[in-house]
Amino acid sequence: MSRQNPYQQQQQQQIVLPSVGDVGTLVVKGVGSFARKHKVISTSYVFGILFLLLVGSGSKLTYDQATQYNKIMESIDLNAEYEASNRYAQAAHAYRATKGWFSCDHVCQRNKKRMEHAEMVLDEIRKEGYARMSKAKNVAGLFSEVGVNEVKDSFWEYFTAGKQFAKRQSMWDVMFMGIRKMSRDESTLEYVLKVLLQVLINFSMGLIFALAIFIWGLWGIVKSYEPNPLTAVVFFIGASSAAFAFVSTYLFAIFGAAAGGVYGLAKVAESNARIENGQRRQNVGYHPHHQ
Repeated sequence: MSRQNPYQQQQQQQIVLPSVGDVGTLVVKGVGSFARKHKVISTSYVFGILFLLLVGSGSKLTYDQATQYNKIMESIDLNAEYEASNRYAQAAHAYRATKGWFSCDHVCQRNKKRMEHAEMVLDEIRKEGYARMSKAKNVAGLFSEVGVNEVKDSFWEYFTAGKQFAKRQSMWDVMFMGIRKMSRDESTLEYVLKVLLQVLINFSMGLIFALAIFIWGLWGIVKSYEPNPLTAVVFFIGASSAAFAFVSTYLFAIFGAAAGGVYGLAKVAESNARIENGQRRQNVGYHPHHQ
């Protein structure tokens, strides 16, 4: 029974990475298999993409709609709300200044009544302003540029907040993982892979939470336009699906870029290993003759 030399053993243990074409084929097959097994998710994704393409930036307001919308919006008395808000803040400050830990004398009771009255006035003014705003939104319509842009602004606000959360959390994770690396004497490659995985987890958590909060508040925006029930349901489902499709695509791109980077580094390492193995093979096969 012949024994293998170290070069032959190392050559048998060498892992051969798939080519770029094979990786693309595997990804396509994996996506297709996932879509077939999770039809609700895949349908929501496709519907969200179609909703984005069809709705776009919303329908333009006609001249009559724009005139009526601006007229109603200009009738909202913002100065009255500002003054009422200041009066409530002053009354609340006076009440807290005269209130004891466990008691409230006649001065405190007087300030409390003033605060409650100021709060009631402020709530009435705001209620009237919200009612006029809803009337103006109803004139514009939920699928108009006004409604679509309001939903877009809400989505981008939460989406940006989710990314900022992920960046802050990743910064702290990099710092603490670096400290653990020095104490555990980890290799640089292991540290980089752990950081990359943690960054991907942070972005997934931040954007998924942002998506959930956006969908939670979306129904409030839809109701403020006072649409008919069918329009409200269609828009809510479409906007939710569109947000889900965008977040999913963003996360898929991040994970794909990370996987591509790791694959590229692995291919470089594989090429270097082949070169080293070739050099070792030449050295093993070369036997100088000493005279």
